Amino acid sequence: MSRYPMSPPDAAWLRMDRPTNLMIVTSVMWLDGPLDRADLRALLDERVLSRFPRFSQRVVNEHGLFWEDVEDFDLGDHLHQVRLAGPPDRAALEDFTSTLVSEPLPHGRPLWDLYLVENFETGCALVFRMHHAIADGIALARLLLSLTDDPDADPVAVAEPRGFHPTGVQAGIEAGLTAGIEALVHPSRLAALLDPRKVLDLAHTAAADAAAVAKLALLPSDRHTALRGPVGVTKQVVWSDPIALGRIRDAGHDAGATVNDVILAAVAGALRTDLVRRRSDVHDIRAIVPVNLRPLDEPLPAELGNMFGLVYLSLPLATARREDRLHEMSRRMTAIKHSAEGLVSYGILALVGMAPGAVEDLAIDVFAAKGTGVMTNVPGPRGKVTFAGRNLLGTIGWGPTSGDLALGVAVFSYDGAVTIGLCVDPGVVPNPREVLDEVVIELEQIVLAHAGAAQH
Repeated sequence: MSRYPMSPPDAAWLRMDRPTNLMIVTSVMWLDGPLDRADLRALLDERVLSRFPRFSQRVVNEHGLFWEDVEDFDLGDHLHQVRLAGPPDRAALEDFTSTLVSEPLPHGRPLWDLYLVENFETGCALVFRMHHAIADGIALARLLLSLTDDPDADPVAVAEPRGFHPTGVQAGIEAGLTAGIEALVHPSRLAALLDPRKVLDLAHTAAADAAAVAKLALLPSDRHTALRGPVGVTKQVVWSDPIALGRIRDAGHDAGATVNDVILAAVAGALRTDLVRRRSDVHDIRAIVPVNLRPLDEPLPAELGNMFGLVYLSLPLATARREDRLHEMSRRMTAIKHSAEGLVSYGILALVGMAPGAVEDLAIDVFAAKGTGVMTNVPGPRGKVTFAGRNLLGTIGWGPTSGDLALGVAVFSYDGAVTIGLCVDPGVVPNPREVLDEVVIELEQIVLAHAGAAQH
């Protein structure tokens, strides 16, 4: 059986697994009609298994970590057909997905599963789970959306396998640190998180790199609030109805802010309300934000993998007035755009992946302690698409949290709307639906305030 050395970043994510925080990416898609299991299997064979070998390889740990081809691979072991118990509504699908988030993937076989939920509302749903060692969230989103029947979308190109060579570790890290960078949110859909030209300029400036390293190293642990605490195995996910993107964009434009600024300000306001309700201390908290380092106009490598960095974004919870929060959020986001932190953190993660297990555990705890939650924002198609002939009604997905983090916030844009989801540890955040409802209320209040201002 053929084996392929695992890259340091992928190894880092594989070894981050803990029973209380699994390193698994979970995505949910819901459709307006039923899917035939045989058709779904054929689609996976054609567009996933034949193009991306990681989905038919398992992990082996023998004098190092390797991907190994599974000679007797059976797609049926990974494709599961289930029915929701009780009313087949969103609450039932949220509960089902929550049970999956807490379950590890067996390491004796390829690290992914796909669940076909036959009876969601008037159609069906798909719940996809994949270990982060296989790919990052942006790569997964591109892969999943390549399964749709969008006639206007170019199929995701696949580059020839490059492989990983241990002797080229340093060269690989350097290549990653100077690769083209684009924000998680495409400028033509949501506001860009980072300006690629500015970050590339910074990446070539030793002083900027040194400053970013110093900032990451010296950043203290985040201040304690009720959003932090010991986490358990159980997780809970909830997500919103689609929210019109145009109204958010108009409100942001009126305030001199981006769509991303508005959404993050709404999240900050909702978390502030939750802390006040629970009589917790209210402080600004840091969100750990993944930053895509993979050029979106280049083919996905056949081996997929991870190529992203992390930045720490301070959310202005201590700012009481909604309008002031929005302006402060915009100011902080502007400062982040000129930071080299994402590039530097990718290099650090690669080095962590080569460190002994005890050193990696310590590094994970240190970096996780510097934040309170993880926030992701992923763009989807601008218009409606179909999946195996069925209309895609919506989708949401969460990357994993790490260490003792208990809060994950996800935003996904599709067809002129955004869906916002939470993945929390209910022992630390016991009321995720209330928090999510507050996010929607905050968004609506920001939109209404600026719509009223525009009329005057």
